[in-house]
Amino acid sequence: QVRLVESGGGLVQAGGSLSLSCVASGNRFSINRMGWYRQAPGKERELVASIFSGDSTNYGDSVKGRFTISRDSAKNTVYLQMGSLKPEDTAVYYCNVAMGSLVYWGQGTQVTVSS
Repeated sequence: QVRLVESGGGLVQAGGSLSLSCVASGNRFSINRMGWYRQAPGKERELVASIFSGDSTNYGDSVKGRFTISRDSAKNTVYLQMGSLKPEDTAVYYCNVAMGSLVYWGQGTQVTVSS
């Protein structure tokens, strides 16, 4: 059974920084992609950032230049470094991992940015 455990998140003032991490365990197949999505109240879930097995990355337009995604393949861990945070970054952040045709989600971690 694949399990994703997220950590980090919390409350931060606008302009501040925060880091998230997500560890995948129990996988029997190679991980193709790891990433983060977020969902704010009343809004659809949206891509924050993804990193692929070749370390190429993809970012949502609203976080480009402010957030950085990275991974430690040996530890099956993905990180999200968030900087210059804005109140509109407030959301539940979900870890997302793709293994072949299967996609797994973490339980979510709350990030709140106060103005």
